[in-house]
Amino acid sequence: MKKKLHGLPDVRRHFYRADVPTYFVSATPFNLLGMDEWVPNLTFVNYIDCFDGAHPSVFVPSERPHPVFESIEEITNYLLAHPEFEALVKSNAPRGRGHRGNAAFLFFDEETEELCERLGLKVCFPPAKLRQRVDNKLMTTRIGNEAGVKSVPNVLTKVKSWDHLRSIAKRRKLSDHLVVQTAYGDSGHTTFFISTERDYRKYAAEIECEKEVKVMKRVRCRGSALEACVTRHGTIVGPLMTELVGFKELTPYKGGWCGNEVFADSFPQKTRDFARRSAFKIGEALKKRHYRGYFEVDFLSDLDTGDVYLGEINPRITGASSMTNLAAFAHADAPLFLFHLLEFSGVPFDIDVEDINQRWSNADNIDDWSQLVIKYTGTDVAPIASAPRSGVWELGANGGVEFIRAQTHRRTVRREDRAFFLRIAKEGDWFYEGADLGILVTPGRLMTRGFKLTARAKGWIEGIRAHYRPGRSNAAERAEVTAAAEYSGFKLL
Repeated sequence: MKKKLHGLPDVRRHFYRADVPTYFVSATPFNLLGMDEWVPNLTFVNYIDCFDGAHPSVFVPSERPHPVFESIEEITNYLLAHPEFEALVKSNAPRGRGHRGNAAFLFFDEETEELCERLGLKVCFPPAKLRQRVDNKLMTTRIGNEAGVKSVPNVLTKVKSWDHLRSIAKRRKLSDHLVVQTAYGDSGHTTFFISTERDYRKYAAEIECEKEVKVMKRVRCRGSALEACVTRHGTIVGPLMTELVGFKELTPYKGGWCGNEVFADSFPQKTRDFARRSAFKIGEALKKRHYRGYFEVDFLSDLDTGDVYLGEINPRITGASSMTNLAAFAHADAPLFLFHLLEFSGVPFDIDVEDINQRWSNADNIDDWSQLVIKYTGTDVAPIASAPRSGVWELGANGGVEFIRAQTHRRTVRREDRAFFLRIAKEGDWFYEGADLGILVTPGRLMTRGFKLTARAKGWIEGIRAHYRPGRSNAAERAEVTAAAEYSGFKLL
C-alpha cells in the first residue's frame, strides 16, 4: 500500500525522490520550462532543439522523414513513435513497476494514447475524447452558463450568409460590430472581427462551413488569464495575469495571444476576486464531467461597463503555464503543474486546497514578470540565415540587445534591462507570416497602465528581431515553404 502524503512538504519530497520518469512530449520545452528542478526525473522530449544540445533535461531525437505536420498532435505522435525515444523509455524504465513512466503533453489525441500504451507510458491527463469536448469555444460558453459564469452577449448558431448574420445580430441585439469564433482554433487564428460585408467576405468560407459558430457582441475589453488545477480535494487557483493580444509588433493576428504579465496590481481587487471565484466554479463544473488536472480560463473585462466575462476554457497546459509555474508563490509552495502530476500519480494525498488558494491570492506572494511571444509579422517568405541564441540578453541604454550568456530558463535574470530569450526558429528555418520566432521573459511590466506596449517592450522586440537575418532563396523554395505553412495552419505554442 502506498504511503499517504500529508501536506506540501511530503508532496515536494515525493517528486524530488520519484524513481518513475516523466516525459513532457511537445514541439518545445517552453510550456513547462524549469519544471525539471521540481521533478528531477523529468525529460523534455522535443522536436525543436532550443538550446543546441546544452539543456541537460532535453532530448531531441534525430530527424526522420515525415509528412508536413498539420497539428501539434502530429508532432507529439511523431516523437512518441521515434525508435530513439522508445530506446530511451526502455533504458530509463524503473524495475518492478507496472509502467515505464509518465507522459504529459501540450496537445494529444487518441493515437497518442495508443502509442503510450505500446510504450508502457501512463498518460497524465483525462482521456483525449473528454479533453477535446471541453477544448471547444462553444462548449466553453455552455460550461460557463452551467457554472454561473456569464460570457459576452452571444448566440451559438449556424451562419449561412452575410444577410443571415446581420439578422441574427439584430434579433439578439448584439450591435453592428461583431466577433465570430469557430469551435476550435488558437492564438486568434479563427477569431474574426466583422463590421461590414467586406469584412465578412474575407472569412465567409471559414464561417459558413461550420455547423455552429459563436457570434458575439464586440466589446472594448482587456484580456486576462488564470490557470487552475482540478484535484480530488478541490480546485487550486493561480493568479490572474494580463494578456497581450493582437499587438502588431508581435503577431499578425488581430485577436492573437502574444504574451502575459504577472503582477500584484494587474486588476482591481474586485476583478481578481471575481476571476478566482469563477475559475473555482468552472473547475467544479469540469469535475462533474470527470475532468481533472490542469486548465486555463481567459476572461474579458469590459472597459465601458466594468463587467467581467468568461472568454475561453483551455483544458490543458498553455502558453501562460511557464509564468504560473515559476512565480514566487509557486516557489514558496509548489508549482501548479506539480498538483496536476500528483492527481495522476496514484499516490494518496491530503492537502488543504482552501489554505493554498487563500495564500496564493495574497498580493505579497506575487512577483512582477512579463513574457512576449514574438512571431514573424511580415508576409514575405525567406530562409533564416542567423538567429539569436537562447539565454540571457541585455537591453542597451541606447537601444539594441546583446547576448550575455547561455542559460536554460529565467531564474538568473534579476534586472529589467535583462531578459531570458527562448529561441524557437533557428538558422536554417524559414520566415513566413505567423512563424514563431521565440519567447522573451523579463522582470517588470511590458505594458502601460493603459495596456499599451512600453518603450522597453518595443526595445526588446526590435532588438531581438535585429538578430534574425534573412538569407537567399529561389522562387521554387519559397513556394514550397509557403504551401507547407498554409497547409499546416497551426502554431507551436
